[in-house]
Amino acid sequence: MNQVTPYNTEAGKKKEVEEMFDNIAPKYDLLNHVLSMKIDVLWRNTLVKWMNKDEPKEVLDVATGTGDLAIAVQKETGAKVIGLDLSQLMLNVGIDKIKKLKLDDQISMEKGDAENLRFESNKFDSVCVAFGVRNFENLEAGLAELRRVVKENKSVYILEFSKVEGFLGPFYQFYFKNILPQIGRLVSKDNRAYTYLPDSVNAFPYGDKMKNILLNIGFKSVEFKKLSFGIATIYKATK
Repeated sequence: MNQVTPYNTEAGKKKEVEEMFDNIAPKYDLLNHVLSMKIDVLWRNTLVKWMNKDEPKEVLDVATGTGDLAIAVQKETGAKVIGLDLSQLMLNVGIDKIKKLKLDDQISMEKGDAENLRFESNKFDSVCVAFGVRNFENLEAGLAELRRVVKENKSVYILEFSKVEGFLGPFYQFYFKNILPQIGRLVSKDNRAYTYLPDSVNAFPYGDKMKNILLNIGFKSVEFKKLSFGIATIYKATK
């Protein structure tokens, strides 16, 4: 897989991803909802409803960003949630949001690296990550860590962009590569962040390729659901 990085420096992907999200943190929620026309909310809710069938009590949300998925998980399942992210500035936005919702006794936010989790093995009833695995420096190492910390017979839920296929594909690619980065640049003032988004999506494995990577890491079963003509996909990988 091609290693696509936000700024193409010598710093390494992890450092660059942290810097990128620090840069766009104040505008991240606004841009997310505008650029996806709020369909990202529906995608997260689909993941949470799937996860809720497992009746989790303790959930880890990796690459939590500003906490949207962590909040959705807590509200739907009633679970205690730990949200983890590389970017402290993204976490700060999420911490404020969680306090306003009076959920700070249910959701804790902390800075951490998905590829080197501090938690013991077999700790969580569910692990989830929305639009984060694409940013892992080492995809397999990160996915193996998610598998390590989830309990036996429990699942990791991954929501990630994929590629639109069929007749809508060329139209979506045009929006994704030409219009979306312009809007992102205008609002976030970061020239590279929203060019990195389509570049990283186009370089990322999806569908059966992603399923096979998860199986090769040691998950015993993997299912996936395509959302919105394949713009995004949810993977359920069971340990």
